[in-house]
Amino acid sequence: MTTTTDNSPLLNRYNSYADGFGDVLAAVPADAWTNPSPCDGWTARDVVGHVVDTQRDFFAGHGVDLGPVPALDDPAAAWHSHRDAVAARLADPSIADHAFDGHFGPTTIGETLIRFYGFDMIAHRWDIATAVGLDHRFTDEQLDEMEAAADGFGDALYSEGVCEHIDVPAGADRQTALLARLGRRA
Repeated sequence: MTTTTDNSPLLNRYNSYADGFGDVLAAVPADAWTNPSPCDGWTARDVVGHVVDTQRDFFAGHGVDLGPVPALDDPAAAWHSHRDAVAARLADPSIADHAFDGHFGPTTIGETLIRFYGFDMIAHRWDIATAVGLDHRFTDEQLDEMEAAADGFGDALYSEGVCEHIDVPAGADRQTALLARLGRRA
């Protein structure tokens, strides 16, 4: 639960992504955090660390302090602490609306957080669920968002360290096809 009462569309959208990610984390059995994930070389705990660290690095790169780094001993609790810190910063329009030139042109902290890191919070739900043996299905709306984002990222999606390019299996359903575009084998 967030510590802020701001109801801005940006904050609501962030909270939606973050809460969905948190819901998957809440379903992970305590003894499953060290299970290998579909992300090569990462455990389920490592995926949570990646999502937290990349968001923290993004904010720090724009001079925004999110406070102490949450310990990943309990990844679900760490996520809630992190998400509350981000939500509190996004509630401040001087932070959320801070403009800068991003990889894809002029943007704001809030828009980049939603566009890129929102995508990350949706995609990595599947990685964590799969690591611990849970079946995770994206909604049609989430598939729409991720397909549009993948289209928008273009070849940058396949930059080193982002997604591996693998062929979409013949006859794949929509989720399997999207996961293949994201370098995952469903």
